[in-house]
Amino acid sequence: MNASSATSPALSASTSATRSLLLQLAAGAALGLVVLYGVAFSESSLAHNAAHDVRHITVKPCH
Repeated sequence: MNASSATSPALSASTSATRSLLLQLAAGAALGLVVLYGVAFSESSLAHNAAHDVRHITVKPCH
């Protein structure tokens, strides 16, 4: 009996769902890091000031 016939369809679906979830989490984390770097560490005062204004509008402390 080979390995492909030994796995159940439920196990295969579960593995696929887990891979999909991990891929989504990794993509979200990568996007978050890009946004963080692009806004917080950029030399452009426009991007920094826009993020700063959003923090004030949403009543979050920023300094």
